[in-house]
Amino acid sequence: MIIDAHGHYTTVPPGLRVFRALQISSMGKPTRGRVNISDDEIRASLEKGQIKILTERGIDVMLFSPMASAMGHHFGNARVSRYWTEVNNELIHRVCTLYPDRFVGVCALPQSPGVSPRECIEELERCINEFGFVGCNLNPDPSGGYWTDPPLGDEWWYPLYAKLEELEVAAMVHASATCNPAFHTTGSHYLNVDSSAFLQLMESRVFQDFPRLRIIISHGGGNVPYQAARYRAISIMNKWEPFEAFIKRLYFDTTVYSQEAMEMLVKVVSIDNLLFASEMLGGVTTIDPTTGRFFDDNKPCLDAITWLTAEDRKKIYEENALKAYPRLGPILERRLARVDDRIVR
Repeated sequence: MIIDAHGHYTTVPPGLRVFRALQISSMGKPTRGRVNISDDEIRASLEKGQIKILTERGIDVMLFSPMASAMGHHFGNARVSRYWTEVNNELIHRVCTLYPDRFVGVCALPQSPGVSPRECIEELERCINEFGFVGCNLNPDPSGGYWTDPPLGDEWWYPLYAKLEELEVAAMVHASATCNPAFHTTGSHYLNVDSSAFLQLMESRVFQDFPRLRIIISHGGGNVPYQAARYRAISIMNKWEPFEAFIKRLYFDTTVYSQEAMEMLVKVVSIDNLLFASEMLGGVTTIDPTTGRFFDDNKPCLDAITWLTAEDRKKIYEENALKAYPRLGPILERRLARVDDRIVR
């Protein structure tokens, strides 16, 4: 089985954007409101997009979450963020209900600058316990490029970490949009957040206090693989846990888009801590002129690494995702049972 561990609902029906526009227009007095989107609109938004591409690229299942850049945690107040997050998570739940064999839910959190991460727990529990989601996206910088909240190693985040451990769910580090004009959202802000999150955790005692915490660093870890020697030196200079040991406490996804980058990522992170992911229809939706493929069609980059064994590939494509997301295994077992039942019939 091939699991794509990083997908977003970037092809949402127009009704969601209408909801957001109405929410913005009444930002001073936010109300919950409702989204007018039919099941047929959801199907139309996916069957010529993500589902078609998953089938063409031979990917069985995608972990699916709301559009990261659209979450806009810096926008409005905490109530605006909560209502917007709830609506997006409910839409993901509807997608997973319509296509239980193709998508598994990952939720956004109702983060807002200056608001304790403790306030995200209620929505996290709802998505895990009621919707059957397996993880969440965690934005280390809800301010959108200004870093006004404490770093990830601060006890500010501990109530959320404790709940993640309790629920046995993973958090994928993922920024939202930036409102700082100095940063391009996907070209610099995302990668800066990934790298900064890595270092914030590296210089902390988070994994001593939460040894069962599961964190995935997205986008191949930002600059971490390329600057591994720098991080190794910093860990030695500060007498922290050695880089080689610390990096194994985290998972990383494969949303890099060349064979050379993929090879470096595999070598630095190690086979056991790498999850296949493409973030298809995300930040790089254009064709690579050197290959003729879309950049986010990155499975061939991994397949072309000749020194990977069959066992290595099985870990990256399937087994590591099951380790990172413990709730995923039972969901996929039920999926296989449905497939077997259809075959018997």
